[in-house]
Amino acid sequence: MDVQSEVIAIIDRVLDLRGRAGVLGPSTRLLGHVPELDSMAVANLITTLEERFGFEVADDEIDGTAFATIGSLTDFVNGKLSS
Repeated sequence: MDVQSEVIAIIDRVLDLRGRAGVLGPSTRLLGHVPELDSMAVANLITTLEERFGFEVADDEIDGTAFATIGSLTDFVNGKLSS
C-alpha cells in the first residue's frame, strides 16, 4: 500500500478537490495554503483517515504540524500504522 497516494486520494475526496489533489507531492503545503482545509475539513479528514487505516487519533496526539504538508501528514499516518 502506498500510504502517500492514499492520503492524497483521501484529501481529494474529503475536500472535494475533484482530482486537483493529483498534483500534490510531499512538500505541498496544506494548512493555511489550501483554502478548502478549514477546521471542519480537518476534523472530517482525521475521521476519514481513522476509518481508512483502522487507527484512532486522540485529541492530544495531533496538532497543526501534522497538517503542514502532504509529507508531514503521511509521516503521521505511517507513525500510527507502525504503533
